[in-house]
Amino acid sequence: MDKNEEEIAAQNGNLEESSSTKDGSICGYESLHHLLSVNLKPHLYKEVSRLLIGLNCGKPLELIALPEAAKALSSKHDFDLQELLREPQVVRVGLIQNSVALPTTAPLLDQKRAIFQKLKPIIDSAGASGVNILCLQEAWMMPFAFCTREKRWCEFAEPVDGESTRFLQEYARKYNMVIISPILERDVNHGETLWNTAIIIGNHGNIIGKHRKNHIPRVGDFNESTYYMEGNTGHPVFETAYGKIAVNICYGRHHPMNWLAFGLNGAEIVFNPSATVGELSEPMWPIEARNAAIANSYFVGSINRVGTETFPNPFTSGDGKPQHADFGHFYGSSHFSAPDASCTPSLSRYKDGLLISDMDLNLCRQLKDKWGFRMTARYELYADLLARYLKPDFEPQVISDPLLHKKSL
Repeated sequence: MDKNEEEIAAQNGNLEESSSTKDGSICGYESLHHLLSVNLKPHLYKEVSRLLIGLNCGKPLELIALPEAAKALSSKHDFDLQELLREPQVVRVGLIQNSVALPTTAPLLDQKRAIFQKLKPIIDSAGASGVNILCLQEAWMMPFAFCTREKRWCEFAEPVDGESTRFLQEYARKYNMVIISPILERDVNHGETLWNTAIIIGNHGNIIGKHRKNHIPRVGDFNESTYYMEGNTGHPVFETAYGKIAVNICYGRHHPMNWLAFGLNGAEIVFNPSATVGELSEPMWPIEARNAAIANSYFVGSINRVGTETFPNPFTSGDGKPQHADFGHFYGSSHFSAPDASCTPSLSRYKDGLLISDMDLNLCRQLKDKWGFRMTARYELYADLLARYLKPDFEPQVISDPLLHKKSL
């Protein structure tokens, strides 16, 4: 490799632990919760934690007793492993966040295969822990190259039954586990059109179905319409052996109606596989998913990739900023939110991780009964407004004070 390639190689892949925020930590701590737990007195941390993550049906979260095999894999392969329990146990769900495994200058096939190898022990740990449903991050089988606007990255695209799906199907069969696999899809039957797609693999290794990303960002570097457009699969909910699940891919989390539609179709868990950087969205990250879980009475699993991915050719986004070779730091921080307003502490900001949580899907019905959002909503009013809004002659319903512009005497 030449000097430029060596520099890029050094910046890709796993980030080493460091007290520097440049390495993705918060003053040397893996997460906000870790920082607070170490630096606050126990009674203060207890109160702060209550306000930040809520209570699990009125009780603190408890740890799951995971097998030693899962802990050993975590230690050997250096990924974050956290586990939290919601009583009574019904379904066990896992989220995986990871950095890329090779520099973006490596051959594309080598990059993909290296990610496969990196994820093997993490998926094995999920399987050894009895995870029933596992969700990976957005476009997990490649670097997040969509905002470079270079077409060479389209080579990562696969058909629904492609290499990444076949790789995960083996684990689904081995561990009797449902797996959500977000990939860059190549639709061969429609002129090789590309889509940002989540494939749902059943616990028997079968392909249950797919959902294509509904909302495409046009924000700064994240202008992804060079590669794919808005999806055409609606808001499907997939009935699996372990519950009714849906996938709200990345930017869709900023649209409340998108969350609502999955709920109206009966989702019990909605996964939000994402790729987002700290400068752009971190203050919003713990709020939007938690609000969606509360408003729609379902669980939400939020997954964000981790690390800084550096590309060989600098790019700009027409925003006046100088050219750059990366999007910034993908801050991880994957977590679960529950319909009772509680949430789990998040995974690390800078380290690969597996988050495991047990959740009682009966809680979805219990919270619907408690709050009655479905009964007290006024869908007919919303539908009428939306129907009028879509017409070219729409006028907002604004009633002005008749004295607003009257000159005083």
